[in-house]
Amino acid sequence: MQSRLDKSPVATWWWTIDRWFLAAFLSLMGLGIVLSFAASPAVAERIGLSSFHFATRQIIFTIPALVVMLAVSFLQARQIRRMSLVLICVMLVLMVAVLYVGVEVKGARRWVSLAGLSIQPSEFLKPAFVIICAWLFAEHKRQLDIPGNLFALLLLVLVVSLLVAQPDLGQTMLVTGTWGVMFFMAGLPWLWIMALGITGASGLFAAYTVFPHVALRINKFLTGEGDTFQVDMGREALINGSWFGVGPGEGTVKRIVPDAHTDFVFSVAGEEFGLIMCFFIMSIFAFI
Repeated sequence: MQSRLDKSPVATWWWTIDRWFLAAFLSLMGLGIVLSFAASPAVAERIGLSSFHFATRQIIFTIPALVVMLAVSFLQARQIRRMSLVLICVMLVLMVAVLYVGVEVKGARRWVSLAGLSIQPSEFLKPAFVIICAWLFAEHKRQLDIPGNLFALLLLVLVVSLLVAQPDLGQTMLVTGTWGVMFFMAGLPWLWIMALGITGASGLFAAYTVFPHVALRINKFLTGEGDTFQVDMGREALINGSWFGVGPGEGTVKRIVPDAHTDFVFSVAGEEFGLIMCFFIMSIFAFI
């Protein structure tokens, strides 16, 4: 335990860090590893890999992520803004490069290979995007002569344009929704909020019209018709798990659903650990 009289960097960090947020982030990391061990062995064995291939990779990537998170938490706000500015510029360049030299998977170009390592630039762009937009909104409120809102809007348009070009509509909706919440919390005029809401709804309608897979997913959601095998399996897993689950490793949905370790890991959590665990996970996200 650090004394409040101790002025060392570690002591200062301990008394200034939001320990509830830190605990929430560490909890999510731990849950990610636990659920990877629960859900991924069946998938790995089905495609001819060692049982704990994906779980091992989860741990391998969690360690540097934890180091980076703790290292960044020692920085000052100005240093973080500068890092975010550099990061977002680099990732925007890579997102442009993805359109020309990216790896095509299922008709979309989202990954680029650097030094033998495949990365998805949009994943690294998201945290920097949030920080830069928050800074721009704050600067506009602090100094009205700085058009921070306009710059934040232009940045959103640029990022969304690159995401749609890939195409990656899931990331597009996530980025736009996050930006919209930040915009609302910044206390900006209702006229702007209404105009942007109409624009967002128009964009969703355009996506429904232009992209067949978007129309297919929306129609499935509204009507329940078509191939709903994975959704049905996910719902059955939650029903089987009830409140307290069937026990770690005892679930069956992970042996049937192709992406049980990624897209449907929440269903695995519900089946093996119960709805209590699902509510716990959702409460952590809600808290953050």
